[in-house]
Amino acid sequence: MTSILALGGVTFGLVARVNGERSSNLPVDRIRPPGALREAEFLGACVRCGLCVQACPYDTLHLAELSPLLPTGTPYFTARDTPCHMCETIPCAAACPTGALQLSTINAAAMGLAELSTPERCHSYTGAAYCNSCYQACPLKGPGDPHAAGAHLARGQLQAGGQR
Repeated sequence: MTSILALGGVTFGLVARVNGERSSNLPVDRIRPPGALREAEFLGACVRCGLCVQACPYDTLHLAELSPLLPTGTPYFTARDTPCHMCETIPCAAACPTGALQLSTINAAAMGLAELSTPERCHSYTGAAYCNSCYQACPLKGPGDPHAAGAHLARGQLQAGGQR
């Protein structure tokens, strides 16, 4: 009888935890896979099956373990540890059975906008020197390309056509 009550308490706790996660925010160093819906919608659509993690050819994605940082069982990656390689075929999104990851082309991925936490320390931003380290580290070259015509570092973000 005691074990049944304990099991019921654990089940209730997990259900309450999952329902309470609907509006949680990600820690700044954790990123959802390409094509992830906005966080609240993502948490409602993701069934925590792990198929996206299995489909990732670079072992970039992980499933969150039981912790207060991330909703348990949801996919994420830590770019500083293992960055997303921005695969052209987007295998993680293709593997998602619920539409929690929706992306037609990798260029449409809305993730990884470079923001400077301390602009005064960036040599390009301050005009002290030209540096493109952030561009070189980014796996996807494109609209944020500092070599593109009209690209400028503006308000701590790399934006095409912006003003400094």
